[in-house]
This record gives sequence, structure tokens and C-alpha cells, in this order.
Amino acid sequence: MNTTTFSLDNARALDQADPLSQWRDEFHIPPAPDGGDSLYFTGNSLGLQPRRVARYLQEELDDWARLGVQGHTEARRPWMPYHENFTELNAALVGAKPHEVVQMNSLTVNLHLMMVSFYRPTAERPAILIEKPAFPSDRHAAASQIRFHGFDPDRDLIEITPREGEAHIRPDDLMNLIKAEGHRIALVLLPGVQYYSGQVFDMATITEAAQAKGAKVGFDLAHAAGNIPLHLHDWGVDFAAWCSYKYLNGGPGAIAGCFVHERHARNESLPRFAGWWGHDKSSRFKMGPEFHPIPGAEGWQLSNPPILSMTPVLASLEIFHEVGMNALREKSLKLSDTLWAWLEERLPERVDVITPREDKQRGCQLSLRLKQGNGREVFEELERNGVICDWREPDVIRVAPVPLYNRFEDLYHFVERLEAAIKG
Repeated sequence: MNTTTFSLDNARALDQADPLSQWRDEFHIPPAPDGGDSLYFTGNSLGLQPRRVARYLQEELDDWARLGVQGHTEARRPWMPYHENFTELNAALVGAKPHEVVQMNSLTVNLHLMMVSFYRPTAERPAILIEKPAFPSDRHAAASQIRFHGFDPDRDLIEITPREGEAHIRPDDLMNLIKAEGHRIALVLLPGVQYYSGQVFDMATITEAAQAKGAKVGFDLAHAAGNIPLHLHDWGVDFAAWCSYKYLNGGPGAIAGCFVHERHARNESLPRFAGWWGHDKSSRFKMGPEFHPIPGAEGWQLSNPPILSMTPVLASLEIFHEVGMNALREKSLKLSDTLWAWLEERLPERVDVITPREDKQRGCQLSLRLKQGNGREVFEELERNGVICDWREPDVIRVAPVPLYNRFEDLYHFVERLEAAIKG
């Protein structure tokens, strides 16, 4: 049987052979208008709720009711060191040492906190390098940091763009820009996976090239964490931050994660915005006036952990630990390869995939552009027919088959409904 051929039987055969198929049952699948399961392809925007979340949250509520303030030390998962439950899980997820990661704040807050320490512009080296189009929050953050330091984003925000008529950034163009402008660049701040095109950036090569020019390097991993394998420590990245509500299924607005390379762990001369939860644990409650940061990423914490916001993330990260990123990546590539092949088979004259084809340059997401230019109308028709995907201006439908809960049969029905919507 040629399972690359578009057919329901082939889709079901692929699902029967899928070693991860049982994990779908660990998640709540939103219902479709017809009462069945929706076709959910927006794990790149908001991941689905793990079934164990409700139990974990109820345990915390019960402990709060039963123990009050004593829950900080006596709860099933004591609240005072609650963020430490994430340490090993996050380290495995992003390829870090345990003291290099911490769960705290939200993504953009963490990026700002990191830029306080690692964006140190001078008159000779004032610039931040980002991509275009960057996710607006990243661009706003970078531009505001430049202004805060008295520089001009019109001059000092350098944006690497795709070539005219192309959809993603050529790696050679990025390397050439770093070589040409590296003497001006204080910070390279790029995504691990580009939100619009789905392009995966070569983080190891970027880090090496930028640091060789004297720049610091940070990554926004909002679309990378839980999507592709990461090796932040080995790559030598200075810092990274990620949200937990996309591929990591932590719930809307879930608390974020942060990485700081160990070479910065004990550098107390780094400027930072401080809060008491980043203070040395052994003397925190002595309430002294001097700040002594915890060595490692924990030293950038500000406030004590918000337990009820962190609990869903813990439930989901446990699933990632149980399944493993290598197995998820293997299935992810099979899903996206299959979807790509079926789109080429059924709609070669109607749909362009603007995501890079090479495995190492893409994750779960395929970004689709309709050649007839009626993408918004087709997207709305898909929604009416139980397909939950994602529209991004000006003309892209983002489809993210997530290996934890998407099936090959989902892909079959998506292509079937997309074809019907396009042909009207």
C-alpha cells in the first residue's frame, strides 16, 4: 500500500501504525458543529487541554481549602518551591542544564527582563537584529528597548527580510547580514520558528556567527518549544524565552519559561531587574535589604510562583516527558510530509505551501497561501465545517498538525474540506 496516496483507508492505516496514537485520548478535543470532534490544527496558537489538568487543579484547590497558608509547605506539591517541579522537565525539553531554566512570568515580560541584562547598547554598537515580519510583540519589545536606551529604532532596529517574491528568509542572507552589520549589532533576537512562514532557524549557526562578531544572542521559542528538539546549552545561546500555551498546552496566558546559559550564572555584575524570589533561597526570609541572586536562571525571578496558573503547565510538561521530543518530532515530520503530499496530489494548482520543504527548516506548521487570493473566504468556510485552523494577515492559513493529538485521518478530512471550500 502506498500510504502517500490520498485516501481514507491510507489515513486510517497510518493511524493504526502510529506508536503515539493513544496520546490523543489524553486531551479534550473541541466538538464540531455536527457533534463529532473538530479538526483542530491550532496547537501553534493554543494547545488543547490535557485531561489530567482538571485533577491537578482540583488538588491545589483542595489543598488551599484544607491548609490555607500552610499549603506553602504542606500541600501535595508544596507551593513555596513549586517552580522547581518544572526544572528537570524544562531542561529536557529545551536541551539545558537544570540551573539554566526557570518557569516565570509571561513571554514578553521575560524577553524584557533578559534584554535588561543582555542588550547593553553603545554608540558604536546600538542595534538589535530581528526578522521581518516579526511577531508584533517581539518587534514592539525590541523597538521599545532601543528607545529606552536613547537610540532610534528607525536606524538601530535591523530587520532581515525574505527576498522579493519569496516567503522565507534565506539562511545565507542572514549570515551575510550578520557579517556585514555585526560590528553594530548588540543583540540578535530571532525566533526559533518563524510564526508566519513556519521556518525553523538554524540557532546553532546563528549563535556562533553573531557571538563571533561580539553580539549577544537570544531566541523567542514561542513556536519552537514543544515543536522541535532544542539544544540551547550546547548551542551556546545567551538566553531564550518561550510561552507555554501553544505547543506546550498550558492553557490561555499560561506562565512562560526562560533559559539563561550557565556562563552567566554567577555574573552578579550583569544589570537586572530584581525581585525577592530571585534572591538567595537560604537568606530570602531574613528580609535583608541587599539582593543576592540565586545562581542561574532562577536569579531572574521576581515574584513567588502563581500556583493555579502553573498547574496546567505542569500537567502538560509531564506528558512531554513521558512521550519524549524525539518521538514527537518523528511523528510530526510524518504528519507534515503526508499533508504536503496530499495537498500536492489534490490541489497542486490552487495551494502554495510557503513553509520551507527541508525537514530541518520546518516544524509542525505548514503555512498555506491560496493562488486565487480568496484565502479569507476559504478559511471562514473551513471554520463553518468544523476545521479549526488559523488565519494570519495578509494571506496565510496556518495549519499545525500536532503529534500529541492530531491523526492522519484528521489530515485526510482537512484536505477533503479544503478542496470543497476552494471549489465552492
